Amino acid sequence: MRRLPPLTAIEAFVQVARLGSIKAAAEELALSSPALSRRVQALERFIGRPLFERRHQALRLNAEGERLLGLIAPALDAMTDAVEAMTSGRDLLRLRLGVPPLFATQRLLPRLPELKQRHPDLHLDVDTAGHGTTRLGDALDAAIVIAREVDSHLYARRLDRNRVFALGSRAMLEGPRAIREPRDIAGVTALVHRDMAESFDAWRSAAGLPEIEPAAVDYFDSGTLMLEAAAQGLGVAFMLESHFEAARDDRLIRLFDLDVESNYSYWFVCRPRALTQRPVRMFHDWLIATLGAVEG
Repeated sequence: MRRLPPLTAIEAFVQVARLGSIKAAAEELALSSPALSRRVQALERFIGRPLFERRHQALRLNAEGERLLGLIAPALDAMTDAVEAMTSGRDLLRLRLGVPPLFATQRLLPRLPELKQRHPDLHLDVDTAGHGTTRLGDALDAAIVIAREVDSHLYARRLDRNRVFALGSRAMLEGPRAIREPRDIAGVTALVHRDMAESFDAWRSAAGLPEIEPAAVDYFDSGTLMLEAAAQGLGVAFMLESHFEAARDDRLIRLFDLDVESNYSYWFVCRPRALTQRPVRMFHDWLIATLGAVEG
């Protein structure tokens, strides 16, 4: 039988890879930092190559480390889950998840039956109150947020990249005050989400009209209400392409054929240590497998 590295070295490697810190991983495994470092180095000697880029105060997986993590982490998690199942029975697993209402409606809830089928013991407490990153570790275990970037101290996976669309009602294309070109925005109200406050600025800059001012700017904290306001003809909503496509609302139309890259993306975020919690890990792995993730 082929010789394998010690399981303790594999466990140490996975924890450091997920937490990004020798100190945090050592605390999680109840080891000293030097002891944990020795276990990681032992695995690197066994593999015959380095697995991390060493940086001050942090470690980052190199290409070989990423490959190894993808190959062995699922097996280690499966072993952990098997032991937990044998020792704790079928206890309910609960995840406190923060998520924007529009993302929940359009992209999460339609897929939750699949999650429930795969993990029948996993239950979600869904919180749409916002400010997800500031409440992590307190009221929330994990969150899906929309942001330009995420605090580097948090674990984050970008779920998409998007474009900004100008959305309005079909009626806006008719009548004496019809909107026919981008400069016609000067005569209407712009609808902007507070979490994507720079979307309108990005759009008008891409249109070559950085100085154009709408009749007014109305701010919303609900994407669902923004879409409805636009459909009712209350203004032009500057929202993400994915919002428009998922809405499938015949009352709405994309007003201009402008290719405007958004600075905002949806992210899965949690504190690094939260990934060691089984409900967080199960949801994270399912979410990434289902929706995918993009780099950068």
